[in-house]
Amino acid sequence: MSTQLAAPNAPHDRPDPSAPLSDQLDAWLTGDGDKTLGGLTDVFEEKTFAILFVLLLGVSALPIPTGGATHVFDVIAVLTAAQLIIGREHPWIPERWMGLNLGGPKQQKFISALLKVIRWLERFSRPRMAWVFDRRLTNAAFGLVVIAFTAGAFFAPPFSGLDTLPALGVVLVSLGVLLEDIAIVAVGLVVGVAGIVAEIVLGKAAVNGISKLL
Repeated sequence: MSTQLAAPNAPHDRPDPSAPLSDQLDAWLTGDGDKTLGGLTDVFEEKTFAILFVLLLGVSALPIPTGGATHVFDVIAVLTAAQLIIGREHPWIPERWMGLNLGGPKQQKFISALLKVIRWLERFSRPRMAWVFDRRLTNAAFGLVVIAFTAGAFFAPPFSGLDTLPALGVVLVSLGVLLEDIAIVAVGLVVGVAGIVAEIVLGKAAVNGISKLL
């Protein structure tokens, strides 16, 4: 399988790295550059890991039952997180997925909603313990957290809505990494752990209820 990446965008297509994250994403979406997964990787480089996790788990984080329709996104997220654990600085993505369009009407509707959430967080966020981010050990820990919470979302019973909290945990932790705000990361960890605990507790209750009926 080829590992060739899409050709890099021209320098003028790159958002200003000093601009807020929401403005960088907005500039990329509304600019003239490539709006594919490959284009995202070329433009955001080391930030691509966290942005990918937000995009992949964002649908599951919505308070609507997905019926297992997002499982393929969960698998991609786990494979991408594993690359963080082994120390890759840039995600490797199979060539057939590099051309996935992120600028279509449906995708833009979701990303526009995501931008509103990011802008809201940016109002309250500020760099907190920024020195802990983008290090070998913390990147590996980030990857492990994503795998754990994504597994929680993956194994949630279909149409139960229990995948929401673990997926939201991934989204919040990823946004905390992007904003270099340990407080948002901590909130994401609490939300994700609460979601997994809820799955376990409700799962045991369901098993006990069925066993009593039998």
